[in-house]
Amino acid sequence: MRQPVDGWWPTVPLDAVGTAPVEVTTGDRAWVAFRPEPGAPVGVVEARCPHRLVRLAHGTVVDGTVQCPYHGWRFGPDGACTLVPSNGPAASVPPRARLAAPWGVREADGVLWVAPVDPAVPGSAPPDLRATEETLTNLDASLEAGWHPLLLVDEVPDHGQVAARLLGREYSVGRAGDGFAVTPPVARSAVRFDVLWVAPAEPRVPLLECADDTDPLFAPGWLEPDRSASPAGVLAENFLDAAHFPFVHVGTFGAAEETYVEPFDVESDGDGLVSVQDQWFDNPEDPAVLQGIRPVRQRRRSTYVHRWPFQLLLRLEELDAGAVKTILFFLQPEAADSTRVYTKMLFHGIGGVAVPPPDVVAKEVAFEVAVLGEDLALQAAMTVRGLPLRMRDELHVRSDRSGVALRRVLARHRSPGAVPDPTDPEA
Repeated sequence: MRQPVDGWWPTVPLDAVGTAPVEVTTGDRAWVAFRPEPGAPVGVVEARCPHRLVRLAHGTVVDGTVQCPYHGWRFGPDGACTLVPSNGPAASVPPRARLAAPWGVREADGVLWVAPVDPAVPGSAPPDLRATEETLTNLDASLEAGWHPLLLVDEVPDHGQVAARLLGREYSVGRAGDGFAVTPPVARSAVRFDVLWVAPAEPRVPLLECADDTDPLFAPGWLEPDRSASPAGVLAENFLDAAHFPFVHVGTFGAAEETYVEPFDVESDGDGLVSVQDQWFDNPEDPAVLQGIRPVRQRRRSTYVHRWPFQLLLRLEELDAGAVKTILFFLQPEAADSTRVYTKMLFHGIGGVAVPPPDVVAKEVAFEVAVLGEDLALQAAMTVRGLPLRMRDELHVRSDRSGVALRRVLARHRSPGAVPDPTDPEA
């Protein structure tokens, strides 16, 4: 039963609130408290960002505002959004980009007190922040008719069986002649990209294709499969999103990325999407830069591809240096709270060499391991059990076009023939 939120609530000791955000609660309602600067009065606002529902307690305080750790949106102590970095500093802030604030905040007797609503007006509680959204979880019935990775081919022993999970079920896999035996039986199985794929029911969409994977001029490299407690839909959107680079990937490559995202288009056939984005980036390891032939600031083309449900590809072309890096990203929805992550990489022209040698491939793979680690760490700040499909449950801006298209593809296969909700005017 939902607890009442009327009256004043003692939350945390005052000495626990500084210029780093801290989450506090009043009954079953969560807030984030912070001091805009040392010694300033405490500001208390809604606990999660309206953009992608990330817990702001994982963020930082910047210039008197609390900054979301995912895309850098900033909110003042009154809840007003002051900056959406991907839109650019001159762009107006979307009207809905505002956090709720409680009716009252007091600092007394060494405790932070919060009154969610006017104590003189009982029963005037605001909407529950944790209201159920329409989400696509890892156990959604529509996923039965999709292709899913189950295991790396090399993980299946020559003799005996190996266990794997998919959509909340346990499978047993062994070799059978030149193929594989999967128990319980599935509608289809196939091998592609050195991965064993299965479709529990007749698949609606073909497997993703990638010409680079069979091109002898590309050297392959694998990351060890990883695992996340986040749902596959949320991880898929993260892969398609470039606006988070300067904030999530500061420790790897994000510090050199622009916070402003140039306008881009997304094409979708209802079964997936393609988006081509051109950007400027620093390429200090280009041999021609070291020789003084080319400038360090160069052009890069990023081609994102998604096939339903969770097959993804990113092809990074260095337009000046000629190098190509392709990232294949596959997600296995094991259980409600578990997604297995597969990442295969293909390299051409890295360091000016057509087929990079093993030591170069190992270095590139190690770097990608660090990048993926930053993404998976960010997932700890997410608050959703699945990917929200109703557009009004989150706040979308122009740089979210790929995420909006992803939601439409997933919604189409979840409810065939249904008309998706329109995007927000700000999208």
